[in-house]
Amino acid sequence: MVCLIGGGQEINTGEAGLPEWFDAVRRKFSHWNVYVSNTLSDSEYTRGTNLDEMLEGLKYTLIDELHLSVSLRSFRSERVSEFVKAILNVDKARAKELFEELKTNYPIVLTRNITEAKDWVKKSARGSERYGIIASSGATRLKPFGIWIQSKIDAKNWFLKDKDDVRSSYFLEDTATEFDIQGLELDWTIVAWDANFRFNDGIFTYHNFSGRKWNNIKIYEKILYLKNAYRVLLTRARQGMVIFVPEGDDSDLTRAKSFYDGTYNYLKSIGITEL
Repeated sequence: MVCLIGGGQEINTGEAGLPEWFDAVRRKFSHWNVYVSNTLSDSEYTRGTNLDEMLEGLKYTLIDELHLSVSLRSFRSERVSEFVKAILNVDKARAKELFEELKTNYPIVLTRNITEAKDWVKKSARGSERYGIIASSGATRLKPFGIWIQSKIDAKNWFLKDKDDVRSSYFLEDTATEFDIQGLELDWTIVAWDANFRFNDGIFTYHNFSGRKWNNIKIYEKILYLKNAYRVLLTRARQGMVIFVPEGDDSDLTRAKSFYDGTYNYLKSIGITEL
């Protein structure tokens, strides 16, 4: 049995990641010979444990060559996933370094204007290259910009219909969430970033919206799912992306400017070009 497993992909209740795979083998198939990459010590795989602990009780062998280090998703740049990881882990120095390496072959830009974002992907795409808007399933306060994540897409139409069909991603009206697009890609994406995942005072904070206000998320699994949701969104473009972070509106307590400014300024400080 050969299992190809990506790190940081748990986005939904019940998804326990790689440690659960090893627990299952330990419970039911402890006689198996297990061969794994030595890079599984990364936090995206271990969920707070260490590699020795995850593999305890198993007949395992570490093999360096089992790590698939070349990304096939972002054929223009092999470093996009590493760049996104640095952003999410607030490794600013590494993010800056990686951005300088990939920006020529893999354009990433930043805007606070959704119309500019739409114009950019349309101009960037050539021929049949596909583009669309994606956002977190918890991005409920992007509705004023026409980004309504509670209106579920029809995947076959969104991914396959042509530019004349209003149901297609090309029309930039329907928004796909991390659940719709995990495991799939577009050539160009508009990543719409809401206040559920915001950067302030040097850290990311985690929130969900209920009724009239944002609430802090304190449960570890839900924090992990939200962080991984943005990991999925930021790695769906094969050729380039524009990140849309709204201005915010202090007359609306659910969309205060402070909810968005920290995130925008953080991404800008990494070197991402503003439109």
